[in-house]
Amino acid sequence: MQLILMGPPAAGKGTHAAELVKKFNIPQISTGDMFRAAVKEGTELGKKAAECMKSGALVPDEVTVGIVKERLAKPDCSNGFILDGFPRTVEQADALEKILSDSGKKLDKVLNIHVPAEDLIERAVGRRICKTCGATYHVKFNPSKKDSVCDNCGGELYQRADDNADTMKNRLSVYEASTRPLIEYYKKLGKYTEIDGRQPIGKVTEDLVKVLSSVKN
Repeated sequence: MQLILMGPPAAGKGTHAAELVKKFNIPQISTGDMFRAAVKEGTELGKKAAECMKSGALVPDEVTVGIVKERLAKPDCSNGFILDGFPRTVEQADALEKILSDSGKKLDKVLNIHVPAEDLIERAVGRRICKTCGATYHVKFNPSKKDSVCDNCGGELYQRADDNADTMKNRLSVYEASTRPLIEYYKKLGKYTEIDGRQPIGKVTEDLVKVLSSVKN
């Protein structure tokens, strides 16, 4: 099963992806993971990506697409994968279609966890993270038992500098502008499904699994 998982910042994409990995026994692959693996392995494309990242330049599409092709050819992707952060453009989406077609595969579903901007801003602004163990809380939706203290290890909870309304509004604006063409692209291909991310976490995961189970069968 070949999947793309989309969702704006603070939509809970990572949480749900972890459940899908366990349910369908396929890897979740992010663009960052692919770059790091290629650089570590010292492939020609990995070396080119490393040069770009070192200089602060954007990694060219041909390098990114090549790294994706290398990664999807790995044995752990034989039963499928969940792509996270790729494709980012319609051109990359076309390239992915060709990669899959050349290997006799096809993209099964594009799942988008949709949450309204105002809800995402509230989630981000209220988020608190433990300095010691990294556990995540929310002042409204998932508060710690003792204010500013981690339930797990007793560490101090803090608010990330970028978890503020202005930064979040900007991140969401950039995300929407970049993903809107992709959403239209996959709608036309009949592969796009939107999931209501405002629901309880368990219900969102349940809806994702339900959609994918019907595809698998």
